Amino acid sequence: MNSKPAVKKNFTVTTPLYYVNDMPHIGSAYTTIAADILGRYWRLRGEEVLTITGTDEHGLKIQRTAAERGKDPQTHCDEIARGFRSLWEKLNIRYDRFSRTTAKNHEAIVEEFFQRVWDNGDIYKGQQKGWYCVGCEEFKEERELLEGHRCPLHSNKPTEWRDEQNYFFRLSKYQNQLQTLYQEHPEFIQPESRRNEVLSFVDRGLQDFSISRVNLDWGFPVPTDGEHTLYVWFDALLGYVTALLEPEDKPTLENALKHWWPVQTHLIGKDILRFHAIYWPAMLMSAGLPLPHRVFGHGFLTKDGKKMGKSLGNTLDPFDLLDRYGADAVRYYFMKEIEFGKDGDFSETRFINVLNADLANDLGNLLNRTLGMAKKYCQAIVPEINPDEISTENPLKAVGLSLRSTVENHYSNLAYSQASEAILTLVRESNKYIDDRAPWTLYKQGEKDRVAIVLYSVLESVRLSAYLLSPIIPRISTAIYQQLGFDLDFDNSTGVNSIAPFTSHAQWGILPGGQPLRKPKPVFQRLEAICN
Repeated sequence: MNSKPAVKKNFTVTTPLYYVNDMPHIGSAYTTIAADILGRYWRLRGEEVLTITGTDEHGLKIQRTAAERGKDPQTHCDEIARGFRSLWEKLNIRYDRFSRTTAKNHEAIVEEFFQRVWDNGDIYKGQQKGWYCVGCEEFKEERELLEGHRCPLHSNKPTEWRDEQNYFFRLSKYQNQLQTLYQEHPEFIQPESRRNEVLSFVDRGLQDFSISRVNLDWGFPVPTDGEHTLYVWFDALLGYVTALLEPEDKPTLENALKHWWPVQTHLIGKDILRFHAIYWPAMLMSAGLPLPHRVFGHGFLTKDGKKMGKSLGNTLDPFDLLDRYGADAVRYYFMKEIEFGKDGDFSETRFINVLNADLANDLGNLLNRTLGMAKKYCQAIVPEINPDEISTENPLKAVGLSLRSTVENHYSNLAYSQASEAILTLVRESNKYIDDRAPWTLYKQGEKDRVAIVLYSVLESVRLSAYLLSPIIPRISTAIYQQLGFDLDFDNSTGVNSIAPFTSHAQWGILPGGQPLRKPKPVFQRLEAICN
């Protein structure tokens, strides 16, 4: 039986399979941006990558929501799933698989997995008494509930008392194995604050959990008892496995797991941490399957310092935000300004100020002014400079030479804010370098060689910054690269990997001397507050 994450060479990253009770919100967008960036980074590295997203579509909550809308559940799920796909397109998300738990091949995977766990003696029938939160699709322990038996995550709706026969999974059996996993592989749950939450919960003792419901039509029947329907989380977590199937494959666990399993990184919100960090590895242990390498639980988002909610009238519509400001702006703000793993806030005023300062002023104007000087002083051609002959005391080269390793470390650890800040350090140093060296004065003094060094150093630093930022702002990075004379698109992985491999382009000093530069155009227009 496997009890530790397996070593693998290819890279699989997942978002949650989002629950289709409503259209996608900004929290869904936040997680998916982060997954897209991680996938893009590893593709730049030349790795084989599979990015999975999708929707979780069974359960009582969906059945009730569809009924309230006057629709059958499948029609409701189809409409909401299209909404998620539409948002990912607007966000410039590059996913490889969109997993839906209502897909025809998913039931076969669920049944085979259930049979493995059943044969291992880890499923039994018992009486379930307790408070059930329909919003979480979960029975809650007394220690978790607020006054009045209200769920802390759905406090506006009362929990429901249930007393019924269910099938249970023997979670308690795996307490020691889980504790060993957490001890021997501290990287399994990240960041550390999330790991500590899980350790505290598990140390207090694990209880077996219900994996079936009665009087529920919308879901898969329990393979051994058609009067029961499989609990949504037992079904939903296996959507990650179903997504691994190739279109032509017969839906079996062997086919699903043959290449892309185990998942390298599950990205989730902290509200579903327990399912992914406790229930999921225990289920996999029971089925004798390798475990994922990492579960990363990020924080919650607020707006103007307040919790977002329809009842408060302060929700943030991601479709509207994208229509007004564009994908790269939204991607940059949420990854640069919020430390991934911690709670973070959206303020439209700060959003505009940050984007204007970093992308319009620091990066955009730096490119524009340098290309302008290159046209005036070097006939719009990259100066014929050997970067190896530029002194390591050159402030831009000094920063640039160490930037790759710094950014690699940050991206690998999902520290997107720190990666962005490190790259912006080079951009800001470049602006200061131009002001300090004053190439316009050097040119008047006839110091053309020194002008060439200044312009090459800045152009190369802009190139390196754009390259390293491309997982976050691929369209802006593409515009910068193309103005520097490269024919590539960071949304075309084949082109990037063949023309701009990480092994060379992540280094400072590869801009070819003599390469024709193109006409400068603003890569990011200054933002103004746009009223709804």
